[in-house]
Amino acid sequence: MTLSRLVSIGFGLGLLRPAPGTWGSAGAIAVGLVIDRYLGAPVLVLAAIVATFAGIWACHAELRDRPGADPSEIVIDEVAGQWLALSFPAMAFWFRGWETWMPYPGWVAAFLFFRLFDIWKPWLIRKADERADWMGVMLDDLLAGLAAGVAVIIAAGIAHGVLM
Repeated sequence: MTLSRLVSIGFGLGLLRPAPGTWGSAGAIAVGLVIDRYLGAPVLVLAAIVATFAGIWACHAELRDRPGADPSEIVIDEVAGQWLALSFPAMAFWFRGWETWMPYPGWVAAFLFFRLFDIWKPWLIRKADERADWMGVMLDDLLAGLAAGVAVIIAAGIAHGVLM
């Protein structure tokens, strides 16, 4: 197995059935929470950036000769997008001096909002998905992660009475 294949399938998460994208997101949440807890939110942000560039490289290597392909086993895009979404509550807690496990509403909301936007694909996310190339594979999940991160912060603001 090539390194690009191993990276693109999320080190095996993409081979889990059913719903490999959800498995990729769930695995990303689990690893992301460990990174956040033991290395800190800034390292999680760095991990999201590294996963993004690794995903761009791996998707290009795996899909360059397969225009329009978006195989379900490729989940590095979910990992990068999920870590981007998780970075929002992680950084919010980090700025407040929180140094223990992230409380469940933050990471659960990041997971649920990311899956919602990744499956629903509203507006710009759909446009990115319609590219039907290796870059579109990554871009739609990164935009879903960004939308999910913003949604988490807005939901937290509403829940805590800041945005009422």
